[in-house]
Amino acid sequence: MTDEATTSLELERPAALPPIAAPPRAREHSVAPVRTKLHIRLGHGLRRSHNWIQLIRFGAVGAAGYVVNLAVFALCVHAFGIDYRVSAVIAWVVAVVNNFWLNRHWTFRAKQARAVHQGVRFFAVSLLAFGFSELVLIALVGGANMTKVLAQAIAIAAAMPLNFVGQKLWSFRL
Repeated sequence: MTDEATTSLELERPAALPPIAAPPRAREHSVAPVRTKLHIRLGHGLRRSHNWIQLIRFGAVGAAGYVVNLAVFALCVHAFGIDYRVSAVIAWVVAVVNNFWLNRHWTFRAKQARAVHQGVRFFAVSLLAFGFSELVLIALVGGANMTKVLAQAIAIAAAMPLNFVGQKLWSFRL
């Protein structure tokens, strides 16, 4: 082949091959619909009165669990002299069992699903919320030098929104 023939062949080939990875614009489009769908889903959910009733019931159950948690926590710390971090775990276990039963039967009326399956999910979400509240508790007691029962009250309240969303969307999803 001559140099002229090689040059003409090179001109006929595409200048650059497409990249193996998806171009940035394609990746942006695959993310945007997910955000839009979530936004639309939340908007529809906020307009349904049924969801607001569930939130109020969840709050009532949470308030009962809050009282149970604080009572058990105070009893463990003050009457039995148990370390506040261990007392928080004990109080959480007692409150979580109480809250599971009330939320299953009253808030979400999810009795048709398997209790064990819901229980495992409820426990997992509650454990995540508890982890968050435990960090808040330790920060308030250790860092802010707050009284233990007051710090526990604030920590539980701080974790409630996380707990509700997880229970509604995963544990008791119908």
